[in-house]
Parts: sequence; structure tokens; C-alpha cells
Amino acid sequence: MRKNFGAKEWLYPMPVFIIGTYDENGNANVMNAAWGSIGDTAQIFLCLAPDHKTVKNLLAKKEFTVSLGTKSQVKACDYVGLVSGNSEPGKVEKAGFHAVKAENVDAPLFEELPFALECKFISYDEKSGHLFGEIVNVCADEKILTDGTIDYKKLEPVTYDPINRLYITLGESVGHAFKDGLELKK
Repeated sequence: MRKNFGAKEWLYPMPVFIIGTYDENGNANVMNAAWGSIGDTAQIFLCLAPDHKTVKNLLAKKEFTVSLGTKSQVKACDYVGLVSGNSEPGKVEKAGFHAVKAENVDAPLFEELPFALECKFISYDEKSGHLFGEIVNVCADEKILTDGTIDYKKLEPVTYDPINRLYITLGESVGHAFKDGLELKK
């Protein structure tokens, strides 16, 4: 038997995206966003309200970064989601983040977050908050690599549990994508 909850924004897992932008004066800004995913090949989709300082910045600059929140930085990642850059211009520093310019876009990377997408603006619908960006580069700190590829155990990304309002780390591997199901094709 199932219990119905009605229409909710509940889905697992919800990544914890940390979006970085520069303002018109070159000051770094950062926010936490849980609603988003890959939108298409080399595209990211985010749902962001138009009143965010980050949205204003990326609409002006047309470039941004998307880092993954991590276990070691969960307090800082939560903080940048609680505080608006419109009212707290020093929130990057208060979070303990150190911004460095991304190599491929005019937007900040944060040294404490070892995995990021460098993105260029594609489109934004103010009414729905739907933002699409082109992923022009994926970069990762060498400390989270194993045999030259990203190791999620070293990255320790966190996901958002919208039902219980918790941050959760990813667990163990339970299968191989595009392989394990082949046994059922026989």
C-alpha cells in the first residue's frame, strides 16, 4: 500500500549546487541551489528565482560556475544558501571560501570545492526561474582523482533531502551502469 503526499518538490538525490558569479565590479558571489540537473548534452539546468544576486550577476556577465557541495564544506555550503548576496556582500569570505578566476569563463571557482562546471549562459525565463547554461569545461582538483578520473569517494559530494531537510553523502556503489542490465537482455 502507498501513501499519497500530493504534489511536492521531493526527489532523490537532489545535488547541492554552489553557483559562483562575479558582479560588475569583479566581486565574487556564491549561492546554494538544490533544484537542477543536466539539461541536455553539455547543458546544465537550474531553477533560480530572479531576485538572487547570483542571477543578476550571471544575467549581466553571461558566465558562471557550478561546484558540488561537499561533506567537508557542508556548513559553508548551507550558509551561502541562507544569506543573500544582496544584503551580505562579504558572504564568500564569511563562508571561508577563497575565490579564484576560472580558466574558461569569467566566474569564480572556490578552492575549497574541488569539482566544478564552468558554464556560459544560454537562456533564462524569469517567470519560471528556469536557467540553462552551456557546460564549457569540467574541472577537478587532482586530490579527488584516482587513476586520472574523478573518484566520488574522495570528492564526498552531498545531496539534499528535501523531505527531512538534511544533507546526505553518497553511499556505496551498487552496480555498473550500461552493463548490469545486459544480463536481462539474454
